[in-house]
Amino acid sequence: MQNFHFLIVGFKKSIFRFLFVLIAILICISCSFDSKIDYNTQVKPILNKKCISCHGGVKQNGDFSLMTQELAFKPAKSGNLAIIPGDAKNSELIKRINHHDPEERMPQEAAPLLKEEIKILTKWIDQGADWGIHWAYRPLVSDAKPTVTTMGFSASSKSMLPQDKIDFYVKSKLDELGLIPNKEAEKSELLRRVSLDLIGMPSPKSLKDKFLNSKNPIPFEELVDSLMNLQSFGEKWATMWLDIARYADSKGFERDPSRNIWPYRDYVIKAFNNDKPYDEFVIEQMAGDLLENPTDEQYIATGFHRNTTTNDEGGTDNEEYRVKAVMDRVSTTWEGLMGTTMACVQCHGHPYDPFPHETYYESFAFFNNTRDADTYMDYPILRFFDVKSQEKLDSLKNWMEMVGGKEKAAETELFLKTIQPVIYSIEVDQMVNADLYDTKYLGLRKNGSARIPNVNLRDHANFTMTSKTSSDAGIISLRIDSLTGTEIGKINLANTNRRYKLVEIPIQHNGGLHDIFLYYTNSKMKDSNNMGIQIDWFQLAGKFLGEEDKNYNLNKKRYEDLLLAPLEHTLIMIENPIDQQRKSFVFDRGNWLVHDEEVNAQVPEIFSPIPKNQGENRLAFAKWMVNKENPLTSRTFVNRIWEQLFGKGIVETVEDLGSQGEFPTHLELLDYLSWNWMNNQNWSIKSLIKSIVLSSTYRQSAIISELALEKDPYNKYLSRGPRVRLSGEQIRDQSLNISGLLSTKMYGPPVMPYQPENIWQTPYSNEAWTISSGEDQHRRAVYTMIKRSAVYPSMETFDMPLRQVCTARRIRTNTPLQALVTLNDPVYVEASEHLASRMQKEGGSTIAEQINFAYQLAMNKNISPEKSKILESLYYQTLQELKISNPNNEIESQQIALANVANSIINLDEMLNN
Repeated sequence: MQNFHFLIVGFKKSIFRFLFVLIAILICISCSFDSKIDYNTQVKPILNKKCISCHGGVKQNGDFSLMTQELAFKPAKSGNLAIIPGDAKNSELIKRINHHDPEERMPQEAAPLLKEEIKILTKWIDQGADWGIHWAYRPLVSDAKPTVTTMGFSASSKSMLPQDKIDFYVKSKLDELGLIPNKEAEKSELLRRVSLDLIGMPSPKSLKDKFLNSKNPIPFEELVDSLMNLQSFGEKWATMWLDIARYADSKGFERDPSRNIWPYRDYVIKAFNNDKPYDEFVIEQMAGDLLENPTDEQYIATGFHRNTTTNDEGGTDNEEYRVKAVMDRVSTTWEGLMGTTMACVQCHGHPYDPFPHETYYESFAFFNNTRDADTYMDYPILRFFDVKSQEKLDSLKNWMEMVGGKEKAAETELFLKTIQPVIYSIEVDQMVNADLYDTKYLGLRKNGSARIPNVNLRDHANFTMTSKTSSDAGIISLRIDSLTGTEIGKINLANTNRRYKLVEIPIQHNGGLHDIFLYYTNSKMKDSNNMGIQIDWFQLAGKFLGEEDKNYNLNKKRYEDLLLAPLEHTLIMIENPIDQQRKSFVFDRGNWLVHDEEVNAQVPEIFSPIPKNQGENRLAFAKWMVNKENPLTSRTFVNRIWEQLFGKGIVETVEDLGSQGEFPTHLELLDYLSWNWMNNQNWSIKSLIKSIVLSSTYRQSAIISELALEKDPYNKYLSRGPRVRLSGEQIRDQSLNISGLLSTKMYGPPVMPYQPENIWQTPYSNEAWTISSGEDQHRRAVYTMIKRSAVYPSMETFDMPLRQVCTARRIRTNTPLQALVTLNDPVYVEASEHLASRMQKEGGSTIAEQINFAYQLAMNKNISPEKSKILESLYYQTLQELKISNPNNEIESQQIALANVANSIINLDEMLNN
C-alpha cells in the first residue's frame, strides 16, 4: 500500500509537470502570435541599419524612402507599393528582401537580412505597419504610479517623493537583470561624491565636520542644501553649460584675438546660483533682447549665441562668416538644447530622422535677422559706463527728458549703450577707388565712391557716421540711386588726426527706399592711392533735439563724448529693425551662394507648431522650446544632468536623442523626471539635482560585485554608485583647494595662471600670456583665459574642448600625458609644496600623522595602514637620496621629501576619480 501511495503521488506530480509545461508552451505560442511589434525598438533599428542609406533622407533609390510613413506608403518608381499595411505577402519590401536573385534582392550589394529581421518586418506589416513616433518626439505625459517595492521599501503611495520614484524605476530594471543594488556608501565616500558633484571640489571643513560627526551629524539632505547654497555651486555647474555655449575669450581663426565675453560667463554662474528657472534661462539666452524693456542682464544673456567664431583675416568674405555664425546657432540650439543632430540637414534631408532639407533653413530663418555681421568690433555690443561716464549719461538723460520726453531719452540711452541700429561700413558695395580695408572698415581714396544699398530714408534729417581722416579739404557727398543722382547732403571734413569722430551730414529728401552713394574728393591729395577717409558705421536719424535750448551745445557734446568713449563692453544679440530684415532661402546642397526657394521661420512638422500670435522671431522660437508640449528640451537637460552625476546619461548619446542615438536604459524614468521637472518642480535646476542626489540609487556604494561586473560592466543599469574620472577643471580646483591656495574671488575678466612660454604663437598679434599676479593665479578654473587656438594646456590634456563649436558631451580619455601633467605641471608642483607646508603646520608631529592629515583633506577618511606605509617609505627614500645630494640642509630636504609625498597623494587614482 505504501508503494502504491508513492506511485499515485508520483503519477500526480508527473501529470502536474506535464500540464505546467503544456500551459507554458501554449502561453509562449499565444504570445508569439499576439505580441505587437514595436516600430521604434524592433523595426526602426533594422531599417536604419540595413535600408535607410539607400532609401532615406539623402538617397531615395527607386523613388522610395523610409523616412516617414507618408513616403513609405507611396508607390515607388515602379508603381508598386513597398508596404501594404496588413498584407505583407503582397508588399514589395517583403518580396525584395526574400528574393533569391542577388540582383533583385534587397539590400543590394550587401549581406541579406537575418531570418529574425525578416520575421519582424513581415509580422509588423501584417499587423498593420503601425509607424509609431520615435520615443524622443513623443509628448510627455503625467507619470505612471509605481506599485511595487523599490530599493528596500514600498513604493505604492501616490505621495512618493521624486527620489523614491527614481529608485523604483532603477530597481525594476535591476530585477529584470537579476541584480541587487548596493548598500549605501560610507559617509566619507558619499560626502566626497556629492561635494565634487555639487560644488566641484571638497566640502568646506565646517560642513564636512557636521556631516561626519558621529554624535550629532546633520542629515544628508541638509548637507545637500548647504552645498547648493554655496557660491561655488554656480561655478561648478557653469562649466557644463559653457561647453554647450562654446564659451571662449577669443574670436577664433587666424589671429584669434581676444574678446570681452566674460560678463556672459558671470551671468551663467549667477543663474545657477540663483536657481533661475530653466525656461527663463533658455528664453533669456535665446532672445533676451526681444523681451519687453530688457535689462542689462537679459542683454548679456544673449551672449550665448554671440560666442560664435568670427574671422578678421584680410580677404575673407564677411557675409560668408555671418552665415556661418547663423548656421552655428541652428546646430547649437538643436544639439545643445534639444539633443537633436541638425547640422547634416544643412546639405540634405536628415538620413535617419524626419527632418527634410528645408527644415534646417526654416530654423535658420529664426536667427537670420540679428545685427551681428562679422564686424571687427564684434557689433552689436553692450557698453558699461564707468562712474564719470554714468554721471554724464544721467545728466544727458535728464536734459533730454525735459526737451524731448522720456521715450526719446530712453531711445538715446539705448543707442549709446548698444550702438544700434546702425549700418556697418562692411555692408557697402559697388566700390570705385575704395576698399573694405582688411575687410574691417570702408576706406575711400581720392574720387572714391561706394554704395549703401536699400536705405529707408523715412523722415530722417541727418546722416551720421563715425570716421577718421588724416588731411584737410576732404568732402563727402551723398547721392541717391546713382553717382549722378540727386545730391541729398554734403559736408567738408576736418582733419581728425586719425582719431574717430562723429560726422553729421544734414540731408534733404522725399523719403522712400533708396540706394545711397558716397563720393569722396580732396583737392589737397596728390596721390590718389592714399586713403582719404576711414569709416566704421553709418546711421540715419532725426535731428538732435533741443536746438533752441541754452544747454544744447553742452549736451550734444556730452552725447558725442559718450558715443566715442572707449568703454568696456560685451557682445550681445539685437534684432534687425523692420527696414533691414533679411529674407531666408534654402541653400542648394548647403552652399550659401546658391539659393533655392525662400522659406519662413517655423519648426519641424513632427512637433506642435508655434502659435500664430507669437510671431516668427527668436523669442517665439525660444518660447516654443520651453513649451510643455515640446518633449525635447526637458528630456535633453534632464539627461544631461543625469550624465553629470552618473558619468553616463540615461541616453548615453547626450548630444543625440534621435533614432541613431543610444536607446534609453530607463526610458520611463527619463520621461517621469522630464515631466515632473516641468510640471511639479517648475523648471528648478536645483530641485532636479537634489531629487537625484537624494535617491538611494545615487547614494549606493561604488563597490562592484562579480555578478554586477558580468551583467552590468559599465554601470548602465546603475547596479552600484558612480565612479567617474574628474574633469580637468575639477582636478585643478581640487588640488588648489586641499593645498590651501585656492582663491574664492569671483567674476570679472579672465585670469592667466601659470602656462609654459610660447604656447601663444599667434600670427599678426601682439597678445601674450601674461601670468596673473597675486590670488588671480589661484582662482577657479572657470575663470581661466580660454583662447580657442591655444586652450589652457593642462585642462585640454584632461579633455576640455576647444570651444570652437558646441560640445554637448565631453569624451573622457586616459593618456600618459595626463599623469605627466599632475606630476610635473608647476601648478600641481606648487600645490604639492603648499600641501606639504599644511601637513607640517597642521598635520601633527610624525610623518604618519602628516600623511593621514593630507589624505583626510582629500578623501574625508583616515588612510589605510597599507597605503600609509607606502607613502612613508617614499618619504624616507626621498630623504635618503637628498642627504646624498644635499647633505648640508636637512630642513629643506624634509620639505622636499614631504612635497613629494603630497604630490603622490594628489596623483592617487582615488583622488582623480569621483
